[in-house]
Amino acid sequence: MATNVHLTPELERFARQCVEEGRYNNVSEVVRSALRMLQDAEDRKKAFMAMLKAAEDEADRDGWLTMDDALVAAEAAVAEVERKFKVKGE
Repeated sequence: MATNVHLTPELERFARQCVEEGRYNNVSEVVRSALRMLQDAEDRKKAFMAMLKAAEDEADRDGWLTMDDALVAAEAAVAEVERKFKVKGE
């Protein structure tokens, strides 16, 4: 499929520079690579947003923690691991 893409002069220079440096064989490869990166970024954004939604749903279902509550829980978890490590190490 043939598609024409009009680039700004700055992007055109950048794409040609990429080719001149030997990173790509032609400007079309540069554009395809850029589109793949954009697609990957969009996929990661969707996955991140889904993860945030799942965390929000979990918090709505199971309850929220304040930052202080989270720090207390984290400190307790670290203390427990340290206690177990000291017992095993002695």
